[in-house]
Amino acid sequence: MSNNCDNTIRPLVVGRKAWLFADTVRGAKTSMNLYSLIETCRANGVEPYAYLKHLFTVLPLAQMADDYEALLPWRPHSETQRI
Repeated sequence: MSNNCDNTIRPLVVGRKAWLFADTVRGAKTSMNLYSLIETCRANGVEPYAYLKHLFTVLPLAQMADDYEALLPWRPHSETQRI
């Protein structure tokens, strides 16, 4: 199990040096949010690219809190592929 955890966080640890040189705090926070979203997809068995493609397609149509909640990575989506 330790190997699985190590392998999961390895990309974040390897990229840490690159993130030290983010041009702005806002850019670093934006990167952090994107990486968190991608890892949340992976943790829930959702292929990140398919999820983001679906998200950016339907997000402009969301109007109420329930619409946004339905787009969370742990919610099943027929348009997104499972890993």
